[in-house]
Amino acid sequence: QVRLVESGGGLVQAGESLRLSCAASGGTFSTYPMGWFRQAPGKEREFVAAISRSGSTTYYADSIKGRFTISRDGAKNTVCLQMNTLKPEDTAVYYCAASRVYAGSRGANYDYWGQGTQVTVSS
Repeated sequence: QVRLVESGGGLVQAGESLRLSCAASGGTFSTYPMGWFRQAPGKEREFVAAISRSGSTTYYADSIKGRFTISRDGAKNTVCLQMNTLKPEDTAVYYCAASRVYAGSRGANYDYWGQGTQVTVSS
């Protein structure tokens, strides 16, 4: 059973940056494509970014492309989301997820989820 624990959320002002981390345990990290999703109050969960097993391929939602960067560190079993130029509309709970097969934008592709970390961006 894979366990995912997110950290790094907080309250920032528009234009500032945050770096989210997700620590994975209980599985072979290098075999899991990973993703980040978010859910704002009253809205459905949406895809943010994903990264392949090797880290060589990344995918981003159009809404955050050019501002967010996903990366992974096999030695530390972590996946990170660097978020720059944050906007109030980025306010949400951010979730880390791991897939046993394929990374992509569909939440149904992912088998393991963290508990989430709150990101709040004030205007």
